[in-house]
Amino acid sequence: MAATGNKSSLYPTVYKGDRGNAQRNGSENGAQVDLLQGTEKYQGSKERHRASDGKYGVAWFKEKFPETALEDNPVDSLAQDVSSTAVLMARPDEDDLVGEPQEPDDRGNWSGRFDFLMSLLGYSVGLGNVWRFPYLCYANGGGAFLFPFVLMLILVGFPLMFLELSFGQFAALGPAAIFDRICPLFYGLGYGMIAVSSMVSLYYTVIIGWAFLYMFRSFASELPWERCHPDWLSESCYSYLQADECKAINNSVYYQNICYNSSQAFDLNITELAKNKTQRSPPAQAFFEKDMLGMSGGIDEIGGVQWQVALCLLLAWSLTFLALSKGVQSVGKVVYFTALFPYVVLSILFVRGITLPGAKAGIIYYLTPDFEKLVMAKTWVAAAVQIFFALSPAWGGLITLSSYNKFHNDCFKDSLIVGVGNILTSIFAGFVIFPIIGYLAHELDMPVDKVVDQGPGLAFIVFPDVVTRLPISPLWSFLFFFMLITLGMGSEFALLETVMTAVQDTFPHLRQKKTYVVLCVCLLGFLGGLPICTEGGMYILQLMDTYAASWSVFAMAITECTIVGWIYGADNFIRDIEMMIGRKGTHWKRFFTVFWKFITPAVLMFLLFFNWIQYNRMAYAGKLYPVWAEIIGWVMAMIPIVLILSLSIYKLVRVPDSKSPRDRNFIGRVRRLLRHSDKWGPASKVPKFDLEEVQADGKTVTNPGFAASTTTRI
Repeated sequence: MAATGNKSSLYPTVYKGDRGNAQRNGSENGAQVDLLQGTEKYQGSKERHRASDGKYGVAWFKEKFPETALEDNPVDSLAQDVSSTAVLMARPDEDDLVGEPQEPDDRGNWSGRFDFLMSLLGYSVGLGNVWRFPYLCYANGGGAFLFPFVLMLILVGFPLMFLELSFGQFAALGPAAIFDRICPLFYGLGYGMIAVSSMVSLYYTVIIGWAFLYMFRSFASELPWERCHPDWLSESCYSYLQADECKAINNSVYYQNICYNSSQAFDLNITELAKNKTQRSPPAQAFFEKDMLGMSGGIDEIGGVQWQVALCLLLAWSLTFLALSKGVQSVGKVVYFTALFPYVVLSILFVRGITLPGAKAGIIYYLTPDFEKLVMAKTWVAAAVQIFFALSPAWGGLITLSSYNKFHNDCFKDSLIVGVGNILTSIFAGFVIFPIIGYLAHELDMPVDKVVDQGPGLAFIVFPDVVTRLPISPLWSFLFFFMLITLGMGSEFALLETVMTAVQDTFPHLRQKKTYVVLCVCLLGFLGGLPICTEGGMYILQLMDTYAASWSVFAMAITECTIVGWIYGADNFIRDIEMMIGRKGTHWKRFFTVFWKFITPAVLMFLLFFNWIQYNRMAYAGKLYPVWAEIIGWVMAMIPIVLILSLSIYKLVRVPDSKSPRDRNFIGRVRRLLRHSDKWGPASKVPKFDLEEVQADGKTVTNPGFAASTTTRI
């Protein structure tokens, strides 16, 4: 075959019948087939695209001429490859792919794009949006806190989120295996992330168990925390329901759980004492601390297991097992409910909240900015920490969820949707919560800033107390705690999927036994959560919440940016991303290159060092933690770092000797382990070509789909 020009190399001759006769008789018995027909979606011709009946390149030719085989010729074979992938970087469809595609292992995939998006939204929007963000907002400048919160999303949250989503999607691997391929020296980084997710899931599921217990106790005509019951009351317990009932009896006075008639109140000077509101605590607090948790005097008094909490913990793990046992496909269906239902309940609570007396004061407090707080470094650190709690970068969950994506899923758009959605959800949660807190402050005749408590106190003390003052209080209680359960389960699914994906990526033969893997993980999680169900469990939970996902997450995020931005190279990684989502503009590339290499790591370094500088001894409920408990907390924080360092040393010791003498010393071993392995690359249906050259008849044929366009004679 003799042809001149670049075009001829793309249009191989396919003969019908005898080749010799065709060559002698010209085009009567031979036809030159345009194998580029059908690739018009890349060339911009809509008419030719319609004429191809939805097929492209070789796929079109095989359907058009099924009886004709392409000539078994190296040049023609190359032309077939080029014709179907002429513009590979423009997100080709599966019909375009030819050659020897790499098939990912049998890990499973999301059954639809929205399955992934809902799972990601459920993972990112969790309990922290309801109880943590409002507290941080009013404690750090009210409306002014939104400025550092949004800025930290741009500087840290969004760049890291997009990095991890594209990272996992490109390689279709979880954190346990992916770092071993891109940078073998730091393959322990993935296991460090898994350690964080494992520790967080232990106490996170206990909180879900609390919500289950509250929800079950809501099935009553009168909520159990409306009154100060003799079994768990305290001297400061004050029930407005009992106070109103007492006052209805000839103006009697209610004081320290006793109803005094008017004469007794006058003789004992009870009337003046009863006016002191500073010593009051709601029955919901006594119910939570004494009846439900049976809280001891400190972490050194563990006590026995609260069987009610333990049974609800078992229920939470059982539901997790049922949701995850069939793989990501089953999770993808469950999260449609767990991710969307909380917005329904939040909307109902918002409508009810703004109609309550005192709601306006709560909203004003929420929106009034205190700009003096912005000059304090503590405010900025709090905003960054909340971004990590909200989006969960460097926890391994983002990499895990995206690893089940289709190769050409637009993970950039997903990052934008979830990032913006998370901010809007946090802001909306503030509008839901602060009207209710304003109402509570109005009822208690207290300042708004004295009502709100941090963490579990907001969800399990303030809110239960508020719903007792609403009409049909059991209904509102049920809705609120059911919302907490759905918020928590959405995040819990992703945390556990991270752990199970790590197990299956480390031991691929277990992928066929996913149900047993899920059962073992859930059983271990239940046993690990039992200590938190004891009388001293609240102190253990606070210790884990403080140290399990603290400064070590910042350190891992810095390492991750270093690997992608500097060791592997931001430019190389951006080219990998463009292979999935198409070519991007110069400014787009520069934005992420600058952030991954410089801005995001610099901000994280500041946060890391400031976190160490402002370290203080832990205390809860006015009780200082003993030194041995602080040591345990630091050990938990060091577990991810120890895993990274120990596995790096293991890699250095076990790396095989190199043939090159200069690579046999310590520096040479480090240099070799910093390079990505031969297995690194796209794990989806993307063909692997020899991108350099193909020899045919003594001539060099350049693949125009990957190299510069040149004119070659064949």
